[in-house]
Amino acid sequence: MNRARMNSSQTVGIVAGWGEYPISVAKALREKGCRVVIAAIRDHASPDIEQVADATQWVGVCKLGGMQRFFEKERVEQVCLSGKLFKETILFHGWGWMGHLPDWECIKTMFPLLYSRRANTTDDSLLGAVVHSFARKGMTTIPGTDYAPQLLAEAGVLTRRHPTARLQADMDFGWRMAKEMGRLDIGQSVTIRDRSVLAVEAIEGTDACITRTASLCPRGGFSLVKVAKPQQDMRFDLPTIGPRTIETMRKAGGKAIAIEAGKTILLDREKTLAAAEKAGIVIVSITQ
Repeated sequence: MNRARMNSSQTVGIVAGWGEYPISVAKALREKGCRVVIAAIRDHASPDIEQVADATQWVGVCKLGGMQRFFEKERVEQVCLSGKLFKETILFHGWGWMGHLPDWECIKTMFPLLYSRRANTTDDSLLGAVVHSFARKGMTTIPGTDYAPQLLAEAGVLTRRHPTARLQADMDFGWRMAKEMGRLDIGQSVTIRDRSVLAVEAIEGTDACITRTASLCPRGGFSLVKVAKPQQDMRFDLPTIGPRTIETMRKAGGKAIAIEAGKTILLDREKTLAAAEKAGIVIVSITQ
């Protein structure tokens, strides 16, 4: 992997969304001696993000120009996009994205994707446009995992418990289904039981997909397969699992999780694996 070049005096900007990932990246950067400035997205980022930043500015989700001006003031040259954005609430609740009062930079960047004859609101299109917007301001977007490669899951069975033949067959089948869904940029996850697709993740996210599976398969015993897209851009929208994923699977009756080695973020590794062991959930990290 082509790691980001950095030195102890470098200032790195993080656009922080929901979840633990932005905090983990910020901690890794500070351990390397970098100065960390964070544009924390309101109603998404954790208040704890301020504890791992040298400077923080809270911004609206559609204030792209505001983020860039903050980073320019702080002399940021490299930017990391990290954490989840709740796309459904941004685009489809109330007045949609216009209800978030986008600034001019956001309008210039997003309007062609949302309203032109070639409108395209897939995650890759929207986030790719954000990356190009930062590039126009002289800021390079770098994968957060370049700063914190230890967050990526290694290949192998990560739990003491190994999959049964049935679970392994379900995971192999689900891998092909999930990769195809990723190719179409629909979602990252599918749930499988007896080589039948139970649920497909779309805009609602993985946790909601798992919860929906519980109502479709009350007896449990299903597998979750969560993979990177074949065309995955490592700078954004990487598949991620953590303690919350395990708890949602436990409540739903899931028994196995298959992830993609080297392209899946494993948050709070010790806590995640301990919770999986306690719940009797197998985690397998696959390379294909």
